[in-house]
Amino acid sequence: MTFSKVEICGVNTSKLPVLSSAEKEELFEKIKQGDKEARNKFIYGNLRLVLSVIQRFSNRGEQMDDLFQVGCIGLIKAIDNFDTTLNVKFSTYAVPMIIGEVRRYLRDYNPIRVSRSLRDTAYKALKEKERLTNILSREPKTEEIAKNLDMTPEEIIVALEAIQEPVSLFEPVFHDGGDTLFVMDQISDNKNKDGVWIENIAINEAMEHLSEREKNIVSLRFFEGKTQMEVSSEVGISQAQVSRLEKNALNHMKKYI
Repeated sequence: MTFSKVEICGVNTSKLPVLSSAEKEELFEKIKQGDKEARNKFIYGNLRLVLSVIQRFSNRGEQMDDLFQVGCIGLIKAIDNFDTTLNVKFSTYAVPMIIGEVRRYLRDYNPIRVSRSLRDTAYKALKEKERLTNILSREPKTEEIAKNLDMTPEEIIVALEAIQEPVSLFEPVFHDGGDTLFVMDQISDNKNKDGVWIENIAINEAMEHLSEREKNIVSLRFFEGKTQMEVSSEVGISQAQVSRLEKNALNHMKKYI
């Protein structure tokens, strides 16, 4: 398991014990009799299980300490509800409980608040989508999912979009060997029209101080949205030259904006 640090929530993960099957059975017998020390020992002996589960969610941008604590809650719930007579390994029973607790936390504490009814619709749709995929051996259409759930396709689409993870404005979406294109570069602002109008005047005035070649490159890059490679092909110079001229032009324009 790979983590950014050995210690999580004050627990040194490199020194966590691993219980044998016999030790687990023995501790569970004591737990049934109300032995709190045995319960604590069993929890501590299964923290590696929590770590292995939360690693699946390490790319969600959440603090590992927070996910670890939530995972421990799932582990404790699993211990309190585990039935030893079912002849099922504890880890087999506990892993879905821990995953469920972490997913519930991520859902309920999402930065964008979504109503519970909308979330429920989305999770029903996802479950139905998975079921239909197994039956049809292809990804089902929204209309097919909606029909089986007795809903409209619009309701399904809105619900699924509502539970999507928010994307950072600085998330890279394209890289052509020159400048990286971020999400924020693809977002237009329909508000603050006066501010945009004034900025456009300032930019146009600043461009008057550029050479014709620099004007052309800036226009192609930032008004037509072409990549440096595309500009290179159109203007007839190397991509490195485009990059250098673009940088010089922008630095020159800053003096007049």
